[in-house]
Amino acid sequence: MKRPTIADVARRAGVSKGAVSYALNGQPGVSEATRQRILAIAAEIGFSPSSAARALSGATANAIGLALSRPARTLGIEPFFMELISGVEAELSARSYALTLQVVADPDAEIAVYRRWWAERRVDGVLVCDLRTDDRRVGTLEELQLPAVVIGGPGHTGALASIWSDDAAALAEAVQYLVALGHRRIARVGGLPALLHTQIRDRAFTELCGGLGLDDSVTVWSDYTGEEGGRATRRLLSSPHRPTAVIYDNDVMAIAGLSVAQEMGLRVPDDLSIVAWDDSPLCRLVHPPLTALGRDIPAYGAHAARQLLAAIAGEPSGGGQGGSGQGGSVRDETARLTPRGSTAPPRAH
Repeated sequence: MKRPTIADVARRAGVSKGAVSYALNGQPGVSEATRQRILAIAAEIGFSPSSAARALSGATANAIGLALSRPARTLGIEPFFMELISGVEAELSARSYALTLQVVADPDAEIAVYRRWWAERRVDGVLVCDLRTDDRRVGTLEELQLPAVVIGGPGHTGALASIWSDDAAALAEAVQYLVALGHRRIARVGGLPALLHTQIRDRAFTELCGGLGLDDSVTVWSDYTGEEGGRATRRLLSSPHRPTAVIYDNDVMAIAGLSVAQEMGLRVPDDLSIVAWDDSPLCRLVHPPLTALGRDIPAYGAHAARQLLAAIAGEPSGGGQGGSGQGGSVRDETARLTPRGSTAPPRAH
């Protein structure tokens, strides 16, 4: 897709390029009606005067973009994104690249940010998180031909490069471990149900529990916050067939679940075993320390940044460190289970 130019605006408005320049820069020389028409056309086709100098010089921005459609308060307390960004920054700083981070309200706002960054040449490429099935952001980035790496998958990334971790295999390790301890009623507190990685975990959990004959196992969904994770835990532990073990899709919800269990008079791990996803330092600071599925998240971010910089440079995508790749899809390290004090065989009743 061709970036709009001042000539495109002039042609659409039926005026000279000089008149467009006057209008966009607030200078006299055009009527107010003409100025407003030119501004409307520029906005419609995505032309920004701030990109003109860079466009003429052909210079790169030496920056990549990351737009996150998450509440800012969630990002402030969720260790996963902080660790991911730290890994991205470490790789970028070694290459004299900057990270442009923007928090947006929803996917529509995220798409608008991509279009603005592209039109203004603010970034040379973008990282995309929280992949969904039939994700409209993928089509937009393909249309813009803006280099991009999707952190998520496998699949549903179109022609875009991607890096992903095998969540189904990690979840299988956690479930099989709990079953080996003797648990038969296992619950899961999942993340946002619209996200592809949540759906992958949903299917894996349902298939695993069905195959193992765990008929009382159930998944409830939350939003990764401690408040909603705590509410989901309270509902599960108040049910007639309360679980003897719960797997959480992040560590913040797991810590909230630990607090709720203790508030309800249950002992962890005697009455309830808890497994967290994303083994941040928080998991080792609570009592008892949490059994967790973990991997090197800063390295994951660094690998994603390295893959994006290769795409920007026009280099072929490889397998990356610790993974295997084909056609721009890189499988990174699978999360592994670290047992700690929050899991044990269920107490006999």
